[in-house]
Amino acid sequence: MRRDVFQAIADPTRRQILELLASQQLTLNGVAAYFDMSRPAISKHIRILTECGLVTIQQQGRERYCQGELNKLKEVADWLKPYQQFWNTKLDALEKFLYAPETKKGRSKK
Repeated sequence: MRRDVFQAIADPTRRQILELLASQQLTLNGVAAYFDMSRPAISKHIRILTECGLVTIQQQGRERYCQGELNKLKEVADWLKPYQQFWNTKLDALEKFLYAPETKKGRSKK
């Protein structure tokens, strides 16, 4: 089954794993140490992240190291861009309304 980035980030545990791997490589046991869940459960999350390209695993001796490939999150950022522009426009309009001179005058008369 082909997974996409949106499926990966839909789960809070996977988002936390990505946060951990954003700045460091960790072994599977190292990742699991941050969570109150079984190693097989963490392995399942790592597998999903690997299937969609957000994590790579490299064998170094007996250890398997996980590394975040966060450039894949650009797909999410690109998808969100129109919504960000939409909300920026709406919030700018609200700010103009709230701080318009006639609004202030109306408040001071009451």
